[in-house]
Amino acid sequence: MNLRDIKKDIEYVIGAFVDDCTLFLNMNPGKNADEIANLIDKAVDLYNDLRDKVVKSAGAEKPKACYTSIRKELLEKTDALYDELSAAVKKGLGK
Repeated sequence: MNLRDIKKDIEYVIGAFVDDCTLFLNMNPGKNADEIANLIDKAVDLYNDLRDKVVKSAGAEKPKACYTSIRKELLEKTDALYDELSAAVKKGLGK
């Protein structure tokens, strides 16, 4: 794994999450809009945090180990965001 790959992974995973949030908002106008907007804000904060970690770890002795750790954090935190999105969608659709 290299610097370019981890940056692309972060952008792709977070971008897919934001796309899913936006899709829900477009398909269900007005339903849980504030809650979904809050999730998008959390995703953007996660993106910025992870990108900062990548930049800082680029000069580390073992950057590949750092990138592996960052990728794990990306997947765990994005999974948690998807759980929150799922709950918001269920609540918004009345299920």
